[in-house]
Amino acid sequence: MSQSVTYRALLFVVLILAAVVVLVPTVAGPAPAWWPWKQPVRLGLDLQGGTHLLYQVDIEAALANTAERYARDLEHELREGQMGATTVDRDGQQLLVRLANKDKREEALGIIKDRFPGLKLAETNPEGIDAVVGLAAAEERRIRENVVDQALKIIRNRIDQFGVSEPTIQVQGADEIVVQLPGIQDPQRAKSLIGKTALLEFKLLAQGPQAGTPEHPGPGAQTLPGKGDGGGRRQYLVERKTLMTGEAVTDASVRAGSATEGMAVDFVLDARGGKLFGDITTQNVGRNLAIVLDGMVESAPQIREPITGGRGQITGRFDFTEAQDLANVLRNGALPAPLKLIEERTVGPSLGADSIHKGVLSFVTGSALVILFMLVYYRGGGVIADAALLVNILLLLATFAAFGFTLTLPGIAGIVLTVGMAVDANVLILERIREELRLGKSARAAIDAGYERAWLAIRDSNITTLASGVILFTFGTGPVRGFAVTLCVGIVTSIITGVFGTRVVYDLLSRRRRLATVSV
Repeated sequence: MSQSVTYRALLFVVLILAAVVVLVPTVAGPAPAWWPWKQPVRLGLDLQGGTHLLYQVDIEAALANTAERYARDLEHELREGQMGATTVDRDGQQLLVRLANKDKREEALGIIKDRFPGLKLAETNPEGIDAVVGLAAAEERRIRENVVDQALKIIRNRIDQFGVSEPTIQVQGADEIVVQLPGIQDPQRAKSLIGKTALLEFKLLAQGPQAGTPEHPGPGAQTLPGKGDGGGRRQYLVERKTLMTGEAVTDASVRAGSATEGMAVDFVLDARGGKLFGDITTQNVGRNLAIVLDGMVESAPQIREPITGGRGQITGRFDFTEAQDLANVLRNGALPAPLKLIEERTVGPSLGADSIHKGVLSFVTGSALVILFMLVYYRGGGVIADAALLVNILLLLATFAAFGFTLTLPGIAGIVLTVGMAVDANVLILERIREELRLGKSARAAIDAGYERAWLAIRDSNITTLASGVILFTFGTGPVRGFAVTLCVGIVTSIITGVFGTRVVYDLLSRRRRLATVSV
């Protein structure tokens, strides 16, 4: 028995020392180089300040983008299927198919039905149109359900590479996404990175008499802005037809370009994209290929020879930050739909400091009242319970630092609640010990019986509270999850300190001297 008590005591002391080591960077500032732990407790947006952004996902634009992709794929499949000259134009979410050889119409309709289950044929066609195709109801429903989730994942990947500590990125309502960036006081770069659709397109510069001019483009051409010499703007006349998009990009990296180019972004294509890019450059040697990002021409180099290695480069007089952000969004893919910023708030550090002050004040006041009550009402037992309470808070904060949890204002409220719950376990134990002493049992027997009989009530109450915390964390968002994390961690630490920690103290006291009674 004595060996068991010694081992438990040593384990408890080691746990306390580890907590102290972990909390030094939080309490004393940056730890020295030789200190084993350097990560302080992370503070949420409401405590350290930062940026709050609310975006709305343009689902209708996502449907239009999907229709545009179907138009390119359908035109490619019909030409590969020996349908002759074929054009597929998009009108809203409808695709208008025109065949040069009208005798091939039935074969073309068969290809559409067999290879494009996400499309449906209209019952009637306008004059001069061989087929009108739209998105099938199931396909449209799938896009509406998935577009927000896809945007959420892409934004999260972009922010993760942006380097923000513990951002909050979550869906709100049917088509809104909340982004909270703790510690970011200048949100301009973050907004640029998040909101960039990153739709990469490859188009040929228009040429010939039918192309028109930048001021008056022809029917198959369009005018797009671009970066000109000296950083000024110039207009590019490009073909409307998109030869390829950035969906095939699998990787992107930054490298130093020439003195006139600035930084460059190298990109790598998947197998299908590499083959398509090779075909495009092979068929258009001598022409200029415009690299268009979100409707702006970044560069329009001349194709001097076929590029068949599945690699390419984007130059546009980028500085390092611009090139790094561009590589980031290309690696993580284009957003499935544009984002509209509908709310922006910047929480300053002064507001965060005020929140911390009020939260700490409430915590100190509540804890002081609890400690005073335990000292007055339970005397010696109250001293042991209060010591366990202080160790509990120490372990709770150390757990936040060790596992990288973020402490928010609702989290501080959870710590205050944890203080009450931790003392509640000791109240049950001390009351049971009192009852056993009234029955005439010895101090040692009263302690054993008190812990044994109180344990069932403590276990059941904490399990039900823990279940509530898990439910709050699973279904809650934002502040609710911060409260739930603190509550769940607090339950575990309060069991460790309030039940097992105090029992170690009583066991050590019983070993060192014979207890005639217990001060409760």
